Amino acid sequence: MKFTKKVVLFIALIITVSVLYRVSPLRDYGFAPQLAIALFSGYLFSNNKKWAFILPLMSMFLSDVLYEVLYNYNLSDIKGFYGFEQVLNYSFILVLTGIGFFIKKAKVSRIASASIAGPTVYFLISNFAVWAGNGGYQHPKTLAGLIACMTEGLPFYKNSLVGTLLFSTILFGSYFLITKNETQEAIAN
Repeated sequence: MKFTKKVVLFIALIITVSVLYRVSPLRDYGFAPQLAIALFSGYLFSNNKKWAFILPLMSMFLSDVLYEVLYNYNLSDIKGFYGFEQVLNYSFILVLTGIGFFIKKAKVSRIASASIAGPTVYFLISNFAVWAGNGGYQHPKTLAGLIACMTEGLPFYKNSLVGTLLFSTILFGSYFLITKNETQEAIAN
């Protein structure tokens, strides 16, 4: 991938918008751009894995810093830094970046499949971790407890799925419009 001024600006815009959106009151539980950013980053930087992982982590970290500042000034009841669960959450985002590596050719079917697989994988592993770690739901470590924990997470999954499909469409569509114009400009010159 060639780092042109337009692509760098686009990446900076992704990070800025995702940070601001994640802490905005418009954000509903799970409806945020971070999963789509992880998939997009895996696709965009499939030849440079370091950058593939940096983009979604930077987006998450900067928004967590902003959450922490807002929390410290009593402008939000959400803490930015909340312990070991946060490390797990960052790890789960990295798994989705790996899913983005499998998109390879930018076909609508591959992007849509990854945009469905990503939130599904995230939902399953994050809710399993909540249940296994006796997280917020305090369900017993039985099959019934696992099913109850997964069931309570379904509204988050729905929002995450819709959000990832929407933000993937915006990210991939914008990127292809930008790079299409750059390719046409290069041919014209």
